[in-house]
Amino acid sequence: MSMQRPANGVQSLERAFALLELMAEAGGEIQLSRLSAQSGLPLPTIHRLIKTLTATGYVRQLPSRGYALGPKLIRLGESAAHLIATWARPILADLVEAVGETANMAVMDADRAVYVAQVPSSHSVRMFTEVGRRVYLHSTGVGKALLAQLPPEQALSIAERAGLPAMTPHTITDPELLLEELARIRERGYCVDDAEQEEGVRCLAVPVTGAPTLSAISVSGPEGRIGAHAVEYIVTHLQTAASRLLAEIS
Repeated sequence: MSMQRPANGVQSLERAFALLELMAEAGGEIQLSRLSAQSGLPLPTIHRLIKTLTATGYVRQLPSRGYALGPKLIRLGESAAHLIATWARPILADLVEAVGETANMAVMDADRAVYVAQVPSSHSVRMFTEVGRRVYLHSTGVGKALLAQLPPEQALSIAERAGLPAMTPHTITDPELLLEELARIRERGYCVDDAEQEEGVRCLAVPVTGAPTLSAISVSGPEGRIGAHAVEYIVTHLQTAASRLLAEIS
């Protein structure tokens, strides 16, 4: 990621945010030499920016002499997630009304997906999903929709960093098969979690392409209610909801 001088805006501020994003992409911890290589900035410039971010609590220095995202970012993230949930909930409610099943929104959180909003269906069957829950990317509909928005090598690296455990007998645990699945998702624009996270539960998900942070929305329910006959109908409503949500949060 090369950081040229922007035409508008404050250069140091944009560079500082870019460094924070690089740290997040690296899993939250990184060495200055890697920051320099990935950002294209000279080490003295990075030292100056990191020193300011450390002094304000947005970055912390580690005993290993590396740097990690700081605790002050937690408060910012919680506030942002609350706002996103507030904006997303009416859209998810319309989705539930249209398809009759539980609707969810999730964002990328390091090497996991975290649910930030949910509107349950009127059915009594309870799904495993709940707001605040962090789940693996490779075994969930929203997780695969998040990974599909990344370049293949980066997506696989993030998924493998977390591990590829079998949550059910249907979970994709082979890296090559996961890459093939992500390619299918990019081609058709949606993904299916076919009892890969929870036995008896099927989930359809779409990416919210172009959102400020990697985001996805999904509809989940029992396999008997979300059969092949319902896929096209649900996906159409998911894509409409994703477009509305993108307009709301961009």
